[in-house]
Amino acid sequence: MEYYFAPMEGLTDSVYRRLHHKYFPGIDRYYMPFFSPTMHRTLSAKEQRELPKADSVPFVAIPQLLTKNAEDFLWAAEMLREQGYPEVNLNLGCPSGTVVAKGKGAGMLRDLQALDAFLDEIFSHSPLPISVKSRLGLESAEEFPALLEIFNRYPLVQLQLHPRVRKAFYSGPVDKKAFRYCVENSINPVCFNGNLFSMEDIRKFSEEFPGIGHLMLGRGLIADPGMLIPGGTDTALLEAFTGELLEAYTENFGGARNAMFRMKEHWSYLLTRFDNSEKLGKRLRKTTDISEYRSITQEIFHTLHRNG
Repeated sequence: MEYYFAPMEGLTDSVYRRLHHKYFPGIDRYYMPFFSPTMHRTLSAKEQRELPKADSVPFVAIPQLLTKNAEDFLWAAEMLREQGYPEVNLNLGCPSGTVVAKGKGAGMLRDLQALDAFLDEIFSHSPLPISVKSRLGLESAEEFPALLEIFNRYPLVQLQLHPRVRKAFYSGPVDKKAFRYCVENSINPVCFNGNLFSMEDIRKFSEEFPGIGHLMLGRGLIADPGMLIPGGTDTALLEAFTGELLEAYTENFGGARNAMFRMKEHWSYLLTRFDNSEKLGKRLRKTTDISEYRSITQEIFHTLHRNG
């Protein structure tokens, strides 16, 4: 089985990827949170930090593009080729209201004729192989057969399917029936993404879909960064990881306060792995003081029992 870390905006940035790889083995590829190329053909300072030369990191990282403009996609793909990346990933799954309103991400699933024309242009001229991360459609899983018919016209490196429609965002169960249809009818390799929060979840999925050899993990890994380690994540290791992550963000953001707020986003997931965390979690969400933040997180690690 190959495991991919899903791109999660505001969470799996370059700082996080580097430290996750340092502390927790098992990830074969890290997919980067999307960036949106523009007609200006330049990268912001933040984008430059997030897109170092591929051989400057000791793991495989794959950039993801969010765009509906084929020329912008192709410019970015060439830039990424020059940076040494082996693949580029197209985002057709982001359900954000602002993204969809602009016709990007899952918004591209609204007009299949336009999507087909876009894919024809990028697959005809891309200097890099292309994988696609997609949802089932906008409103209904009944949209998916027509969408898959379009995907089957192109040589995708991989179709990474999150089997929910856009309007579901991340709530409710994933649609296993639709995913099975994908497995049975896709001419391209398929990767599953969605609702895998433990090794037991992975085991059950593998029993149900024994032919799938690629899994993309997102929220489950943020909540339990060492989920793939035999025996589970050691609390001391998790404490060391979050401590170094805080220090790295402090340096990267130029101060502890902004670093603390970034860490709170991670803790909104991490707390789900601790029993009876409600009281300390509430204090953690409210604090604006870095010393208090450190005190609360230390109390979490040393007084609460991990449930995973």
